[in-house]
Amino acid sequence: MDKYDLILRMNTHFNQLESSLESLHQQLAEFPLLAAQVFTLPDIEKGQEHEAIEQINVTPVVGEEARELGLQHFRRLFIHHNKQNVSSKAAVRLPGVLCFALDKTEYRDCITLIEHINQLKHQLEHIITVESGLPSEQRFEFVHTHLHGLITLNTYRTLTPLINPSSVRFGWANKNIIKNITKEDLLTQLNKSLNAGRAVPPFTKEQWAEWVSKEIADVQRLPETAKLKIKRPVKVQPIARVWYQEQQKQVQHPCPMPLIALCQTELGASMPKIGELPNYDAAQIKHKHKPQAKPLRLLIPRLHLYTDLE
Repeated sequence: MDKYDLILRMNTHFNQLESSLESLHQQLAEFPLLAAQVFTLPDIEKGQEHEAIEQINVTPVVGEEARELGLQHFRRLFIHHNKQNVSSKAAVRLPGVLCFALDKTEYRDCITLIEHINQLKHQLEHIITVESGLPSEQRFEFVHTHLHGLITLNTYRTLTPLINPSSVRFGWANKNIIKNITKEDLLTQLNKSLNAGRAVPPFTKEQWAEWVSKEIADVQRLPETAKLKIKRPVKVQPIARVWYQEQQKQVQHPCPMPLIALCQTELGASMPKIGELPNYDAAQIKHKHKPQAKPLRLLIPRLHLYTDLE
């Protein structure tokens, strides 16, 4: 695809996203507020992005102040929206829920706008991560050349509307991302990294090529029957558990920013019960018993890649 056309489309989509988020801000600022509760978390300062998290102290905010914090958070897309000492490599999180009373027309307009915003977010992510054809390590420069200071994680995060929820409770999730990968796909990924001809600090270009070549050789030695698994640890995340009384159903959502509860009062919906997000303390976590998994051998540490073979 023509690079100029790609850049033009990226900028056009982003301008539409900013405009749509402004419209949503105006909409949600005018709707009757049934309840709002958000939980501010400590800032992650520059240089602390990769430190293990043992404790997180939560500060609850309610009412109109919570609504205003939430509406501002939806539009927090650039580094300059953060405080000066806050890391730009870690997205600021603001779990919580904003609950609004809506009539039929307001509900239709609001849900249509939220869906449009999420569609723009998906399209932007696709343009940057897929259509650009760039490997992940080159996307930063591409994005920041044309949208200077953009925090892509904040930009990609979609809004989550809740339709007439009965209750919203909060908690913490601490788990691994596990993904099976074929030997063929892994070799394709490694060869792409090798052929890029880059230097990855602290390696020189030649040292990095030698390192990746060794990884390729290690994978090629594996039999075709070998099972390969990427098991990447994820930092603790706030989550919300939403209960719908009529459907007798619970849905769990990641909650890096406030959920938007749309309560159709004309249909008899009322304010949901809202729980608290407790402080996080890694020492107090009680793990459920799980059957002992087959031990895995770490094959490529930087990719968190494991194999079932010794």
